[in-house]
Amino acid sequence: MRTSRIAQETSKLSQAISPNKPTSRHQIRSFANSLSGFAAAGSPAVATSLTRQDDDSSSLSSASSSTDIEDHPHLLPSRKRKRDINTPSTIVTSASISTRTSPRKRGVKAEDESAEGKIKKSGKVKRQPAKEVVNDAGEVEIHPPARWDEVYEAVREMRKRVLAPVDTMGCESLADEGLSERDQRFQTLIALMLSSQTKDTTTAATIHNLQTSLPSPGLTLANILAVDPATLNTLIYAVGFHNNKTRYIKATAVILHEQFHDDIPDTVDGLMSLPGVGPKMAYLCMSAAWGRTEGIGVDVHVHRITNLWGWHKTRGPEETRKSLEAWLPRERWHEINHLLVGFGQTICAPVGRRCGECVLAERGLCPSAVVERKRGVKRGVKRRTKKEAEVREEGGELTKGEEEEVLVKEEEVLADGQVVKREQEVVVKVEEGLPISEI
Repeated sequence: MRTSRIAQETSKLSQAISPNKPTSRHQIRSFANSLSGFAAAGSPAVATSLTRQDDDSSSLSSASSSTDIEDHPHLLPSRKRKRDINTPSTIVTSASISTRTSPRKRGVKAEDESAEGKIKKSGKVKRQPAKEVVNDAGEVEIHPPARWDEVYEAVREMRKRVLAPVDTMGCESLADEGLSERDQRFQTLIALMLSSQTKDTTTAATIHNLQTSLPSPGLTLANILAVDPATLNTLIYAVGFHNNKTRYIKATAVILHEQFHDDIPDTVDGLMSLPGVGPKMAYLCMSAAWGRTEGIGVDVHVHRITNLWGWHKTRGPEETRKSLEAWLPRERWHEINHLLVGFGQTICAPVGRRCGECVLAERGLCPSAVVERKRGVKRGVKRRTKKEAEVREEGGELTKGEEEEVLVKEEEVLADGQVVKREQEVVVKVEEGLPISEI
């Protein structure tokens, strides 16, 4: 039969104050704890019965004159009740309860970190692109990105240290200097048309193949007009999209012969009218072939790197060109392409950027820099080998003989993946006859 909790507490009370049955120490302690408030509430009889159980008469008289536990509802165990919105919450405060703060709590963690010295996170450089500002006269001015000149000069210094493929095999340096200026301009245009989606090394090899494989004097407008499209496709087979470029080159040769008097156009619009020639090729050709800088030649390197620097947030090379031309000084328009293409080929590559070797990351000038901290992770493996260890008694003292050899292997793994292994041998010798207490 199931009994109520009140009945159970009453039974405990009767057992605690009864002199007939011996009460265990555990029962006395648990019951005394449950009635601590009862004794403090003004019932000294019960407290006396708990402390003076050796006196039978006093215990019985105390029990008979004491108030029943049910007469004090605040001592009864609270029943679970349903709470609704209007039910007030009960707040229990006890000064005797000792709370132990976990070391994982927020306050303790903050104290530990402050004591040990928390490592400060190196904040990234905030992107501050070029922005339009309206001056007092109501005119719109373009303010350049913050510290752009420091970035530009730092890249200049880095480019002087490392030779990039564009420095020796760029399109503006592939023309045969032994030919006429008109033929050199034509070769520069063909080199730019072949360089699209192609590495500089491949473009240089293909231009050399055309210069040596075509009839003397080599790569000229007349020979391109005369060569068979299949043969031309074979000669430029190494470049990307060689089939399309074969058609573009053949069509361009016809246009130059019929509309531009066997020479290349001397305007940006005229160059962009040729099949396969876009704004980048047109501006670069004007600068390299005609010596006139009328715009910035923006390729994938210039577009990608300037966006990484936070100079602007553009979606394509043409949008990047307009953004740069709005604030970049005109005297830098010609060299910025050559500068950033070489920088993208050597350090800031599209895949596998070497931010650890970049001065911009070191000086905090690049908001996109990702530098791994070179922290060594040591993993130690200890192995003990004992040649012979004996413990014997001589003259009443324990001694240790022979020698003990400890081989410690330590392996250090750096952040860049290199593994450095070191081995160290430590030999511990104990002289024979030396007491162990002195070792």
